[in-house]
Amino acid sequence: MQAIVEPVQLSSLLDRFAEPETLKMAKLGRELRAKGIDIIDLSLGEPDFDTPQHIKDAAKKAIDDNWSHYPPVAGYPDLREAICQKFKRDNNLDYKPENIVVSTGAKQSLANAILALVDVGDEVIIPAPFWVSYSELVKIAGGVPVIVRTAMQNKYKITAKELEESITERSKVLLFSSPCNPSGAVYSKDELKRLAAVLENHPNIYTISDEIYEYINFVGHHESIAQFQNIKDRVIIVNGLSKGFAMTGYRLGYIAANAAVAKACEKIQGQFTSGANAITQRAAITALTTDLRPSMEMTKEFTRRRKRILELLKDIPGTHGAEPDGAFYIFPVVKEFFGRSDGENMINDADDLCMYLLNKANVSTVTGRAFGEPDCIRISFANSMEKIETAMARIKAALAKLR
Repeated sequence: MQAIVEPVQLSSLLDRFAEPETLKMAKLGRELRAKGIDIIDLSLGEPDFDTPQHIKDAAKKAIDDNWSHYPPVAGYPDLREAICQKFKRDNNLDYKPENIVVSTGAKQSLANAILALVDVGDEVIIPAPFWVSYSELVKIAGGVPVIVRTAMQNKYKITAKELEESITERSKVLLFSSPCNPSGAVYSKDELKRLAAVLENHPNIYTISDEIYEYINFVGHHESIAQFQNIKDRVIIVNGLSKGFAMTGYRLGYIAANAAVAKACEKIQGQFTSGANAITQRAAITALTTDLRPSMEMTKEFTRRRKRILELLKDIPGTHGAEPDGAFYIFPVVKEFFGRSDGENMINDADDLCMYLLNKANVSTVTGRAFGEPDCIRISFANSMEKIETAMARIKAALAKLR
């Protein structure tokens, strides 16, 4: 007699949020690649560079020096001091180690900050397009994402007027990134100053500023909203090593916040992961305090790729978009292809278009719906020039078949 297997009763928490679309597309691409199909991955936001040698040497030395025991939950004191020095050097911002919490990646830093600030029913204002995990982390915390759809004509940046109009008595957090994933938007000092003027009048609202793409900036010096003293105490900066130092696998992020928020994040992290990887922390000190030329060289290469991929995009009829000022993505509008077919596949939306490009062009991209902008798709240029050119040629050929 065959045993009856009862369905597993999982937590209702899982119904609150979705799987990240970026990871889903990367997974589908790997599955096709395992079958022998030549998939070019333009879906993940991961630099295709190796970690600079001097940082790798620091990690090796940390192993030899037996940095193999539990680290403090908030991070080693000398790493937190190094992060303070980085903020002063790069951003002219003054922080003390008590304001810093080191985490296992910037995603954990974001989760800590959201869980520390957001109660059930609190509203979190998120300008769209936004990174896929923002809204889902808010939902996990029981908060309500308030999505503010921004205009391509303004390079997808929220204006002071749009921010003011989105604020209610339930508003608790403004959550945004600059440079922005996926749009590449970079806020100027004047734009941030106008946002800060609005926030000054709402002392109950905190700002989480995701600055992970700080070094990948094509238009000038990075500006942080934390520079405005009238709101600095209510700003939580999120940053990390993944993008600017090609250290995605090392998994290290950090926040700078007022001491009370930092202590709350440390308390939350203490129940989830405790301290970030000890070896990574030692390598991070070297990354943040020594030679930044490898990071700048990466940005030079991203600048070259950006120029080329924009040239290739202009040659694809039916696509258009805002030129990215930072990060390593283009985010073209593709709605002209909705309602078209190649005779086998009907394209109803950006989701369908991304699956079509994956299966017919063998290029993985990400639907704009996941970022709160359903008329677009995200294409990463964190890949070699050769692969970018081949992928864009495949995309152009596949889209030409849609009638």
